[in-house]
Amino acid sequence: MFLRMITKTLIRQKSKMIMIAFTVVLGVSLSTAMMNVMLGVGDKVNRELKVYGANITVRHKDAALMSDLYGLEGQGVNDKFLREDDVLKLKSIFWGFNILDFAPILEGRANLNGSEVSIIGTWPEKHATLPTGEELHTGLKSLRTWWEISGEWLNEDDNNSVMIGNLLASQKNIHVNDTVTIDGKTFNVKGIFNDGGNDDSKVLMTLPSAQKLLNLNGRVSDIEVSALTTPDNDLARKAAQDPRSLSPEEYETWYCTAYVSAICHQIQEVIEDGVAKPVRQVAESEGTILNKTTLLMILITILSSIGSALAISNLITASVIERSQELGLLKALGAYNWQIVLLVLAEVMITGIAGGVVGYFMGIGFAQIIGQTVFGSYIEIARMVILIVAVILFLVTLIGSIPAIRYLMALKPTEVLHGK
Repeated sequence: MFLRMITKTLIRQKSKMIMIAFTVVLGVSLSTAMMNVMLGVGDKVNRELKVYGANITVRHKDAALMSDLYGLEGQGVNDKFLREDDVLKLKSIFWGFNILDFAPILEGRANLNGSEVSIIGTWPEKHATLPTGEELHTGLKSLRTWWEISGEWLNEDDNNSVMIGNLLASQKNIHVNDTVTIDGKTFNVKGIFNDGGNDDSKVLMTLPSAQKLLNLNGRVSDIEVSALTTPDNDLARKAAQDPRSLSPEEYETWYCTAYVSAICHQIQEVIEDGVAKPVRQVAESEGTILNKTTLLMILITILSSIGSALAISNLITASVIERSQELGLLKALGAYNWQIVLLVLAEVMITGIAGGVVGYFMGIGFAQIIGQTVFGSYIEIARMVILIVAVILFLVTLIGSIPAIRYLMALKPTEVLHGK
């Protein structure tokens, strides 16, 4: 009997039920899309922000001390360097897969065509096979994606070529394919780069070339690292001040979370005499943008749910008012209020579930459109979204039914049956 009444009501009130289902479809699809994007957007946003370069720098502890205390940088500050052999160990840390790109840097001074200039030795590109069997492709080219290049980037084995900053090139009237003499050795100018900063007055060469010129074989000044990180919270900030202040449980949570401070700590464990520090302008920007993006998507989800609840409320109330004589007759025949309320809720829930299923799959499609349009890749579907959407659907439908339930509770059979 109960199921037959529900079926007939759904058929008789199909226009309003279709409108309720359509409202649910819109709300659920938007919520599904936003939550899937929100849960899968973290790494994608961080990857997009990697165009700003490294977010961690590693240098010798003595050089870091001189920089922190006195602001001294560059050649001549101290004679302490990192070992080039330690650089690939970056990929061996717990969060090694979160380290996307890195490049060792060796800075010094040399004589270019009779004038002293700054030189930078690095890995323009680096191909290597790690002990784990993982193929590695990294280098400064991946960290300087914003550089404007006239000519070509250096290759891994271009030990007889250099790149010149555009400011230095214009001062010395140097062009692509020219030859220059640096400390008595002749190099071909393979490219001219525009950094937009201090590097525009420097010479870039391969790390072996710089080590040979500076007589620093196997040494590097610092390492630039680009890593995917999790925005800092109170635990991360506490650990950044002193990891020893953490309790064992806090330490385990911090160490096993990709906070920039945790990654820096792990880098220091594998780089001999190294001190890793975040580039705060980049690291904090990543966290701020990610937090704001997440907040925006949460707000959109909340607002869409509120809008759906209001629309459902109006539709259900209108449907109940149209059926007031029918519901009044049920009361007159002895039906309790809770039975009538259960009947109406069952009708609405069935309609809502049908709309929710359609809305969920539409939301997955919207999430993929957003992923392809904004990030150029697919958004991974999070299974937990199904449970969250189900809870939201239940609450929205229940809240939207409250005005109709109140109307039913106040309904008097004698009045509605006499047409009042």
